[in-house]
Amino acid sequence: MTISTPPGALRVSAAEREPIVDRLQQAFAEGRLDKEELDLRLHLAMTARTRADLDAVLADLAPAPRAVPAPVGEPTAEQRVLAALAHVLGATTLFLGPLVMLCTRARRSPYVRRHIVEALNFQLTLLMLTVVTFGIGAVAYAVSWIVCGVAALLGLAGTSFRYPFTLRLVR
Repeated sequence: MTISTPPGALRVSAAEREPIVDRLQQAFAEGRLDKEELDLRLHLAMTARTRADLDAVLADLAPAPRAVPAPVGEPTAEQRVLAALAHVLGATTLFLGPLVMLCTRARRSPYVRRHIVEALNFQLTLLMLTVVTFGIGAVAYAVSWIVCGVAALLGLAGTSFRYPFTLRLVR
């Protein structure tokens, strides 16, 4: 025979308290709670024994905003062209083309942003290599045109690409 316990009477763990503490700190940062009320609610959250006790701590606060999921699917033709353009501009303008694209086009889609960031990181890595080796690393730019061309073709095909041996400075 099983005994059914109402959900509010179930005991809570420390792992269940952590999101509540995070939400209280977020509400404080948003100005929904003052310092005294935050301290009181944090104390109540950390000493809560049951789910009902924990739920009471957040009862009058708005629910936490949820992140909008990224659309799933194939990139559009425009997104693929922009991704390829980021790599081509990287090969021709060094890091300036991808940097401008990062400032102007990166919010359009996660696919385009990934390609822009890859191109920018690759060009910044090449620039740092050239500076550190007092210009000898400039030989790598000849090879980089081939790699940028491959990346642009893969961007047009709708696939992701990661440059090898690249410092990930921009995320």
